[in-house]
Amino acid sequence: MEEIRYRVEKDSMGEVFVPYDAYWGAQTQRAIQNFKFSPYRMPEIIIRSIALVKYAAAHVNGELGLIPEEYAKFIKLAAEGIMYSPRMSDFPVDVFQTGSGTSTNMNVNEVIATRANELMTGEKKTTSPIHPNDHVNKCQSSNDVIPSAIRIATAIEIETNLLPKLNVLRETISKKAHQLRNIIKTGRTHLMDAMPISFAQEFSGWEKQIEYGIERLRSTYPRLLELPLGGTAVGTGINAHPEFAERVVNLISQISGIQFKVAANRFEAQASIDVASEVSGALKTLAASLMKISNDIRLMNSGPLSGMGEITIPALQPGSSIMPAKVNPVIPEAVRMASAKVIGNDTTITISCSLGEFELNTMLPVIGFCLIESITLMANSAYLLAKKVINGIKVNQEKVKRVLEQNPIVATILSPVIGYDQAAKLIKRAIEENKTIREVLKETKIIPEDKIDEYLDFKKMI
Repeated sequence: MEEIRYRVEKDSMGEVFVPYDAYWGAQTQRAIQNFKFSPYRMPEIIIRSIALVKYAAAHVNGELGLIPEEYAKFIKLAAEGIMYSPRMSDFPVDVFQTGSGTSTNMNVNEVIATRANELMTGEKKTTSPIHPNDHVNKCQSSNDVIPSAIRIATAIEIETNLLPKLNVLRETISKKAHQLRNIIKTGRTHLMDAMPISFAQEFSGWEKQIEYGIERLRSTYPRLLELPLGGTAVGTGINAHPEFAERVVNLISQISGIQFKVAANRFEAQASIDVASEVSGALKTLAASLMKISNDIRLMNSGPLSGMGEITIPALQPGSSIMPAKVNPVIPEAVRMASAKVIGNDTTITISCSLGEFELNTMLPVIGFCLIESITLMANSAYLLAKKVINGIKVNQEKVKRVLEQNPIVATILSPVIGYDQAAKLIKRAIEENKTIREVLKETKIIPEDKIDEYLDFKKMI
């Protein structure tokens, strides 16, 4: 067994043994030793977003003469490596850590400093000559970097991952609705037979749910895109150059392609992170929409003999370890579970957002973790539901037509002609005698026989 080699690193509390090949330093090592709560680590997009902040900060600090230009150059090179191709093993700190995310901020600072020193001098040193605090963290605090990185990561994931996949789902539903526009089925309320509806009309409701979900997410942007950078410790901007924030945020906007802006009030942006609760609320509503759509699909697909059996969805895998040839609606079921997790994450985020005592929210890591997880779950759910389920829906037209003809509720269309009570009697008789409304109408002669087809025209009913 190979012996693990260590090197000695120092911080303000003294010496720490760090694995020889690790790029992190003393503060990260202390966090590794202290925070052994879970297997969960900060999401890659948040690490990349912190690195983006460090890149922009180094560039601006170099321009302002706050750090040597040579240091800025190598800090930027090291940060770029994390921005575009992070080695996630360099960022081992548990999500459940200090509430400000200081351990994660220092983890990134130390890795960048070590790599920058290596690039500049050829030696892997954490603190000399480029220092993680004095140079990489210049004009910053964990208290403004972490809430900014959460906002940046959330915006990037919504723009590049979630919204494109929601649009795929919306377009897939729209296309399928158009394909099925001429097929009429039995509508259902309270899971009971109701008046006829077309598949296109039913699917249009799903499409509108997704459209509104997209609108809700975008409506958060005016607040989500405000970054508290430059506020440093408590929002006052102590130790930060007065031009730092504006310049850094402008550069972040250029690199990301998203128009971020300096927070209108840094005290609000650091003491609270209410916008996370707002975004999570939109994600929770989207989760409820996807759960409803998935349930509708499961019910319409149920059977195929004893259930509704209105549609058939693509068979993806065997559904039972004991019943041969059984096929289950696996994607809709998985989407329901993902949606349940997002709804649970919303509770975590809501509680966490409420715990911003005085000048800082101290639940930031778990807020960021849950937000990114929810975005990822919703993006993948939307895409898989579109591509593996809705795109391949086939209607069992013979059964749909037969059930529609047998539906006694269609007599509702006769209420204006023969009255509510008489229509109710017709429906009751049809159910009791297991006959269609057409058959009962012909027998009772309540309306002329040559008018029956005119009244019971399903196309007119929708």
